[in-house]
Amino acid sequence: MVDQGSDPDVMYPDLYKGLSLKKEDLSKYDTPLMGFDGHMVTPEGQISLPVNMGGKKLAVTFIVVASFSPYTAILGRPWIHDIEIVPSTLHVKVKFRTEERITQPQVEGTNVAEDLIKVRIVPGEERSFLIGASLDDRERAELLLFLVQNMDVFAWSPYEVPGVDPKFIVHKLNVDPLCLPKKQKSRRSAKEHVEAVRQEVEKLKEAGAIKETYFPEWLANTVVIKKKNGKWRVCVDFTDLN
Repeated sequence: MVDQGSDPDVMYPDLYKGLSLKKEDLSKYDTPLMGFDGHMVTPEGQISLPVNMGGKKLAVTFIVVASFSPYTAILGRPWIHDIEIVPSTLHVKVKFRTEERITQPQVEGTNVAEDLIKVRIVPGEERSFLIGASLDDRERAELLLFLVQNMDVFAWSPYEVPGVDPKFIVHKLNVDPLCLPKKQKSRRSAKEHVEAVRQEVEKLKEAGAIKETYFPEWLANTVVIKKKNGKWRVCVDFTDLN
């Protein structure tokens, strides 16, 4: 996040751990900072790292804090001034001058999905793979042969993956543990929606993907949406969760 209102450049635990940094890599910094939630936070320390923005490299001194944040890092006024960047909160873009031109950095990998093509394994069936469009004919044939030979290891729906060990993979909601849980008011659903939810819940329970709880700390309502093929998609409304 590029934040003109932030005096320090801040790094959060996800990025710190992702870079395989250790506490021994930090130098001392114990001046408290005010967090987004209004609480004072004592930093773990500070570290100077090179940041490459659109080909323009600059050393940035990050203050490392071990508190919750939806961001991995915040680049504040020191970095903005050093790199002479012009941020626009209206357009959610930044521009700055390099030796050749005015640069507007792009996020790498944003067009990856456009370079994929769908290949159906069995004609007339919905099952398909997405493979790279840039593969030559030989690479494409070898890849498809490998995928077809190992089709038995793929799950084509969430109901085909019963009993996945949470030690192997688990999804968690990135919520602030300091915020109190909230229960939404129960909503009335149409009869066809109730039946769609019932069927989805039974399938997920049978697959071991969900479990029943009788005393929930929070409650979020289901939202039923009709898909293009006419079937129902059951979602959960987490708007008021945190």
